[in-house]
Amino acid sequence: MAETASPMELDEGDKSNKSNKGKNVVVPADGKATPWVEKYRPQSLADVAAHRDIIDTIDRLTSENRLPHLLLYGPPGTGKTSTILAVARKLYGNQFHNMILELNASDDRGIDVVRQQIQDFASTQSFSFGSKAHVKLVLLDEADAMTKDAQFALRRVIEKYTKNTRFALICNNVNKIIPALQSRCTRFRFAPLDSGHVAERLKHVIEAEGLDVTESGLAAIVRLSNGDMRKALNILQSTHMASPHITEEAVYLCTGNPLPKDIEQISYWLLNENFAAGYSRISEMKTIKGLALVDIIREVTMFVFRIKMPADVRVQLINDLADIEYRLSFGCNDKLQLGSLIASFTKARSTLVAAAK
Repeated sequence: MAETASPMELDEGDKSNKSNKGKNVVVPADGKATPWVEKYRPQSLADVAAHRDIIDTIDRLTSENRLPHLLLYGPPGTGKTSTILAVARKLYGNQFHNMILELNASDDRGIDVVRQQIQDFASTQSFSFGSKAHVKLVLLDEADAMTKDAQFALRRVIEKYTKNTRFALICNNVNKIIPALQSRCTRFRFAPLDSGHVAERLKHVIEAEGLDVTESGLAAIVRLSNGDMRKALNILQSTHMASPHITEEAVYLCTGNPLPKDIEQISYWLLNENFAAGYSRISEMKTIKGLALVDIIREVTMFVFRIKMPADVRVQLINDLADIEYRLSFGCNDKLQLGSLIASFTKARSTLVAAAK
């Protein structure tokens, strides 16, 4: 029979394990380990990049102690959460964590949470940590992920506790917020950041970190971010970790996106080579450089918009490319879809030749 440890031995083992775990968990804070998205998150409203009209309006309402319920919506990485956290810091100072209830999509936010946790927080009276802080703040990040029942329950909670609580709802898709909640909030749309603001913020981070970044490398990061500041910082940090010199090629290699010169080469083959040669060469480039067909199609689509061709041919080609991308999103075979891509361009070439005659 196997021997069993006595309760005393188990207790001692547990204690030693707990003490060891405690020793392993305690890690000295290291600035290098902090993701730059959090390290360089704006601490005040003045630091928020772009959207000056929205920021100035919210700043004025906060200063005059007339903050309404807020609904901030728009694409990811445009400064919605940073704006609200900056408002909280302005209202409550360093004690702002005690005065806000922050819930996001990773938390359980069904109807029970609205009726219990949010209502309990909203109904209790709070101490004022700042001269202007008379209300508490409930921050519901990614509110479009809340169930319809929870949103209907929240509607009444917002009305009932307006006297001492303000609600800030943040979402990407405003259409998923019920009209009853939208009408109770002041809406602000955060559009994607323009390239100038993204580049300006990136230059600040590059200077602070002492990075070696070329102009073409910076332009590549701005281009790939598509107005998403969070994405831009993540690309910058990951490229810096992979390569000490951040060039355009290093950025594209790190993110796995096809280089512009590769897209030009692929587009040349699509427009000039026959089906068999085009298929062989594009397949070979895909294999050697590890490119995804969906990335190639998205970049080739932008290339099609730039080149000169009759409107009816362009419309049909874009429609075919959209169908191929749609099929790829459902996990269809890459080889078949590559054949479909080349066939679409071959058909477009035939139409152009026929029109020329």
